[in-house]
Amino acid sequence: MYLGIDLGTSSVKVVLATEDGRPLYVASEPLTVSRPRPLWSEQDPDDWWKATRRALFALRSQTSLAALRAVGLTGQMHGAVLLDPSSSPVRPAILWNDGRAHAECFELDVRLGDGREQLGNRIMPGFTAPKLLWVRRHEPENFSRVDKVLLPKDYLRLRMTGDFATDVSDASGTMWLDVGQRVWSPAALEACHLTLGHMPRVYEGPQVTGRLSNALAQELGCGRVPVVAGAGDNAAGAIGMGITRPGQAILSLGTSGTYFLVTDRFASNPGRAVHAFCHALPEMWHLMSVTLSAAVCLDWFDRTSGEAGLPTLLEEARAAGRPLRGPLFLPYLAGERTPHDDPHATGTFFGLTHATGRAELTWAVLEGVTFALRDGFEALHEVAARPTDLTITGGGSRNPDWCQLIADALALNVHVREGGDVGPAAGAARLASLADPATSSIEANFPEPEKLRSFEPRALETERLSQRFAVFQQLYAQLRPLTLAADDENPQRGKHIR
Repeated sequence: MYLGIDLGTSSVKVVLATEDGRPLYVASEPLTVSRPRPLWSEQDPDDWWKATRRALFALRSQTSLAALRAVGLTGQMHGAVLLDPSSSPVRPAILWNDGRAHAECFELDVRLGDGREQLGNRIMPGFTAPKLLWVRRHEPENFSRVDKVLLPKDYLRLRMTGDFATDVSDASGTMWLDVGQRVWSPAALEACHLTLGHMPRVYEGPQVTGRLSNALAQELGCGRVPVVAGAGDNAAGAIGMGITRPGQAILSLGTSGTYFLVTDRFASNPGRAVHAFCHALPEMWHLMSVTLSAAVCLDWFDRTSGEAGLPTLLEEARAAGRPLRGPLFLPYLAGERTPHDDPHATGTFFGLTHATGRAELTWAVLEGVTFALRDGFEALHEVAARPTDLTITGGGSRNPDWCQLIADALALNVHVREGGDVGPAAGAARLASLADPATSSIEANFPEPEKLRSFEPRALETERLSQRFAVFQQLYAQLRPLTLAADDENPQRGKHIR
């Protein structure tokens, strides 16, 4: 048996799995996010460790861990965990969805100059590097105490093994990694007033970084089993779904939407806000587009239209059928990442008439999110060949109408597979299995889970949606100057003015 630990933003999930990633036992513990100021998002690293211990002990209460062979780690990316010489947190961790470091992104862009090309990504506040510049500028005493910088999942590793280590996929999201060469960039670190001595050692995902401490192994009732490097959450989720070979692709349709394509070479398109990261397997990379508001748009529309509940909304839409000329919806409730990198973008309904009802608006939301995903999909495929098949995971994958809409809009065969709800943790467990000499090859260990449902694109719908998609793109382009003007003239936008 192999253990996968997934440190998310809202919970820690632990999965005990077989070598092919099939979950046997699952336990989780909730986490809370602190937002002490606008744009801030923080968590206490020690809370992560306490929640992880509770989840592990809950797992142990379900079954013996005596047969455990190895452990893999995954979790939220881009967080800044700052440790002093005694390995204690200097301050709360600054998370991936923290937006305070806008000014530092411009500063870092200037400092790096042409050297940013090797990093493969546009510099954004969510990445780790600008967060360190922010701490140096606004909390110099804290910055002076920094001895090591870790990513969130790697703080758990430190508590479990005593080792300072990370993996290439997670390190890709820092803006300190030379993604093509899969090593830290001294120039990028110097631009943030850091050195290689501040950083953990970088490993490939299946490599062993250490072993469980004696104390923890005794508490869990297992041996001092190896702990592998693991992966960032998106790469681990792909591993969990068997997305390991060039040309394979996966779409995670949750609060946000991420489209992930495996490649066997380093390629990038930072000008279109496409992410270029290392995959968790040696000599593999991946490209990723991010839509900031995906399934969360349905939650928003349910709240604003009377709280009928998502099942009711979706059933009404299904009963009414997909309208041929319904309204359009721009789903930019929190700005947008790929391809616009536009924090000022806002949501919009366009084309309302007296005939527009709640069912038509629900379809507009589904279609608008799908078009935003297509926008990112096309930006990514400016530098990589299109796949023919796509695996969908996340809460949105449970709606067959949405899956068919995505198949039609992207002109791809779409598949929903078993195990999507524990994908990252299962992926971490799969990576852990490679540390066991008794296991076989990657191909044998990382099969794609069984298909639950499949959806084929329909040519007529693909053509009709392409015409609507062109209007969708034009609508954003024409509204953007007005949105920027409104943002400049009304600093209270989004608040109630009395």
